Amino acid sequence: MSNIKYILGSFGDPDEMMHGIEKLQENNIKIHDVYTPMPIHGIEAKLGIKRSRLDILAFFCGITGTVSAFALIYLTSVVDWRNNIGGKPAFALPDFIPIMFELTILFTAFGLVGSYYASSHLFPGRAPRVMDLRATDDRFVIAVDAQENVDHSKIDGLLLEAGAIEVKHNERKYISYE
Repeated sequence: MSNIKYILGSFGDPDEMMHGIEKLQENNIKIHDVYTPMPIHGIEAKLGIKRSRLDILAFFCGITGTVSAFALIYLTSVVDWRNNIGGKPAFALPDFIPIMFELTILFTAFGLVGSYYASSHLFPGRAPRVMDLRATDDRFVIAVDAQENVDHSKIDGLLLEAGAIEVKHNERKYISYE
């Protein structure tokens, strides 16, 4: 088994990179990931990435915040410390709405930030892992898993044929910022 973990094809143009993705997929070569310095519309569909479920998580975090706010306000102002202020009822729902709204937004924001860190493994204080440092500046990089695809010379040829500026083999470690 070789020591090569990924085969990286660097492209200077996003259209050439999209052509490279098509060529690899035509030959049934599985692409590990694509790194770009800017967003490219339609690349998720081409790579077969599923739709995000963050909207569902945001809904449940929001509902949790609303229910928590309602429970907190109800238990404190109606059950525990009932006060008769100006003859108003203790359970006045319009008075609860601003606090319920604020806690809905707060729970949603913290829940989504926490889920983002958990799903992307970008916890605070952790050094980012980058396959090729030029992918953050001016290069479009296609990473192919070398362990799953055995014919490395065929992959190199397909990437160069599609217009890759450079094809390099990444060893078993990541390049990290230090």
